[in-house]
Amino acid sequence: MPSPVSTLTEERTQNALTVGPPAPARPLLRGLHSWASIVWFLVPALALFLVFVLAPIAVAVYTGFFKWGGTGPLDEFVGFDNYAKLFDDQVFLGDLEHGLYLIALSITVQLPFALLTAVLLNQRLRGRAVYRMLFFAPYILSEVVTAVLFTMIFLPDAGMADHFAGALGLEGLRGKWLADPSTVMPTLFVVMTWKYFGFHMMLFLAGLQGIPGEILEAASIDGAGVWQRFWHVTLPLLGPTIRISVFLSVIGAIQLFDLVWVMTAGGPNHSSETMAISMFQFGFKRYQVGYASAISVVLFMISLVFSLFYQRYVLRRDLSGAVTSGGGR
Repeated sequence: MPSPVSTLTEERTQNALTVGPPAPARPLLRGLHSWASIVWFLVPALALFLVFVLAPIAVAVYTGFFKWGGTGPLDEFVGFDNYAKLFDDQVFLGDLEHGLYLIALSITVQLPFALLTAVLLNQRLRGRAVYRMLFFAPYILSEVVTAVLFTMIFLPDAGMADHFAGALGLEGLRGKWLADPSTVMPTLFVVMTWKYFGFHMMLFLAGLQGIPGEILEAASIDGAGVWQRFWHVTLPLLGPTIRISVFLSVIGAIQLFDLVWVMTAGGPNHSSETMAISMFQFGFKRYQVGYASAISVVLFMISLVFSLFYQRYVLRRDLSGAVTSGGGR
């Protein structure tokens, strides 16, 4: 005769086998809950992007096909006349040249200077934290404050630049910094370099600190000198940072506005004008909003085409590497 304990154990076992584990949640309900969460987080960002990015672009494209002064209905359709006029305008073609000039100098002068400074400040120097702070500080200042400061420095006769030019025997530059078409663009580039090179320096410094010291030590043991280590080890490993820095520098030069507007307003005689300055002049000074919209569309297309081209052919290896490493975790 079985004992009561064994009988109770058998009943509990049979009940557990009969009931089984609890049924899992329905996949459909889980999927709906996941989609609801995604929509809840995405809708506000998409709404802001639609209102403040896509809608203004659409309005600018549409307005660019009209001759419009900014008030009243859009009733004078001109088609592509604004764009045809744009590329026949010597001032706008000069704006393109000024942008290319700033891009070329930024890539060949400003970025190498920032890289050299980062390499020096990556060494064991006394007070290097102070130097880093001093070199990065101009980037924190707003462009308007920087422009006002250097406008005072380049004041004819009374500015600090004229006093230094006189002391160095450069009398030909006195009073011409921002007033002469031959010197205004180099002067603006000096101000741009002072303002932005600290930002690129910090990018390069972060990239340098991410290079493993063991690689440099191994190269040194193999007999590589300072220049060989930099050229064959440091520079290739710093490639992704350099490519990002070049991209930011080019886009910044294309869209430059505040600094130039406060210092020169595009003068003298359009010799320092940029595409953004022309857009502002025609839209808010001459009330040719249709023509200004065409300039803004061209400016947007130049930035977009460059960004897509750069991402496709220059940043492709960096982005594919990031995706691969992220997916392998």
